[in-house]
Amino acid sequence: MIVTTHWFVIATALAAVLASIAIWSPRSLPPKIASLICATALLPVCYFSLNDILSRPKPVQLESIHKEIAEVQVLSSVMREGEAIYVWLQIPEVDEPRSYRLPWSDETAKQLHKAQQEAEQTGTEVNMKKPFEKTADNQAPIFYAAPQTAPPEKQVADQNPILFKAASNQE
Repeated sequence: MIVTTHWFVIATALAAVLASIAIWSPRSLPPKIASLICATALLPVCYFSLNDILSRPKPVQLESIHKEIAEVQVLSSVMREGEAIYVWLQIPEVDEPRSYRLPWSDETAKQLHKAQQEAEQTGTEVNMKKPFEKTADNQAPIFYAAPQTAPPEKQVADQNPILFKAASNQE
């Protein structure tokens, strides 16, 4: 069960509580029927609104669960000048990537574009530092190309049997 399903179950339980209060209240029949209809209409509205939210990027300012993460990988991005920067982030220890919306900033857009170019040239990935931190420091870059990993160390054999044999034949 995904988290959205849990929220829908909670909304259904709350609607059921409201409906039961409406039914057992000492009121006349028309207000009871009206409140029961409203509680019943709440369920499809909650369901469709939660499903609609799933397809939209989340503003980074609203992130509450992963606030303390120091670094994430940027899988993809779309920049809409004057509107927003949309990023697709892979958060550590989370299976599926998440979509976020950053407020538009010329400086941030330049940083992201530069990091993407560097990552493409070096064959690495783009990372983002402190993606959910609310900071006024616009000087520090938040996007950067990950450094290249060092190649594996060369394996050197202790002795080459062919050279050893050749050397022993000369004596």
